[in-house]
Amino acid sequence: MKKIFSIVLYLFISFSLYSQNIFLDKHFSSDFYSNHWSGFYLYDPLEKKEVYNYQGEKYFIPASNVKIFTLYTGMKLIPDSLPSLKYISKNDTLYICGTGDPTLLEPYFNQKKVIDFLKNRKETIALFTGNFDDTCYGPGWSWEDYAEYFSPERASFPIYGNVVTIFSPTKIYPSYFINDVKFDHKEFPREFKKNKFYFYGNKKLQIPFITSDSLTKVLLEKELNKFVYLTGKFPKEKFSYLYSIPSDSLYRRMMLVSDNFLAEQILLMGSLSISDKLNSNATIRLMLSSYLKDIPQQPRWVDGSGLSRYNNFTPKDMVYILTKLYEDIPYKRLISLFPIGGVSGTLKNNFQGNPPYIFAKTGGMKGVSNLSGYLETKSGKVLIFSFMNNNFQYSSKQIRENMQKVLEYVRDYY
Repeated sequence: MKKIFSIVLYLFISFSLYSQNIFLDKHFSSDFYSNHWSGFYLYDPLEKKEVYNYQGEKYFIPASNVKIFTLYTGMKLIPDSLPSLKYISKNDTLYICGTGDPTLLEPYFNQKKVIDFLKNRKETIALFTGNFDDTCYGPGWSWEDYAEYFSPERASFPIYGNVVTIFSPTKIYPSYFINDVKFDHKEFPREFKKNKFYFYGNKKLQIPFITSDSLTKVLLEKELNKFVYLTGKFPKEKFSYLYSIPSDSLYRRMMLVSDNFLAEQILLMGSLSISDKLNSNATIRLMLSSYLKDIPQQPRWVDGSGLSRYNNFTPKDMVYILTKLYEDIPYKRLISLFPIGGVSGTLKNNFQGNPPYIFAKTGGMKGVSNLSGYLETKSGKVLIFSFMNNNFQYSSKQIRENMQKVLEYVRDYY
């Protein structure tokens, strides 16, 4: 009797799932998907089984969906509080070295713990920047973005978020650049190879500045009101770290507003776990060879933000990393790090529900619109999904509307 009951139950569940999937099969076979690349993968983390798969093994440009991998990397390699400064005192000199922490006087965080610490030291301050072993821009980044707010240079000792914030003709942050701002309308708001900026209108503008060791030294001196000298060596003796804000604060900001600069610096900071050099490729190699060695499809992963079109990931890869996060982190804490449909971050005006049902990371650029994360169904399940769209000629709004049809159906009937 038990055997017969089990067979009947199995057949019932199979038929129910088949009936549910008919809608999705019909949806993805429509003309809307005939001329562009789409993939959708749906997974039940409690049952540990695939629920639906439409081209889940195909590779896509992920755009900012890469930040989910960056989030997991930070969780694994960076302490609960950010190491913001590496230092050692020797022979009346305080040797300091950047860790890649992007929060120092950055417009949102405005973290001043490093400044306060250095102001209170009596030693001569020596700044070492030789631990940066990377490029200021990531592979495949568009050169046209050099003056865009979302594309600051990567650095070992970032300050002010590596951007100049212009509020008005008389209010510029940091004020050091006030004489480098001209109030004029130009195609690009900064010279290509010079820190010469242009401002027009009355809307706040954030423009990346060109970083250099000498500029970092000057900006730091201005804040400390004391002399800093550059050194080519950092002592080999035991050093200490100065810690600042909770790491979750950094991850949440990165994920909610899709901050590229924070993502890149998180990837750099991750390399401190294996070396005294800051190198994003070293972090990626470590993650792929250890924590992510069983990833379904080997990705091409080149940066932390997803700005590069060189990145290639599959929907199954996205669900894989989301599942790892789901298994490692308490659920309430986890979803607090993601944009919420109709509520917060990049999803504030999309995928609305009452109650909210989507907790996911967006990923968009020209011809790219992706969404990967967690979906809460009306039946009480938490499902993990990745919906990726590339090379479309439709508007992003049309793509979102079609994604919403699918996700609402899953919410209502699974």
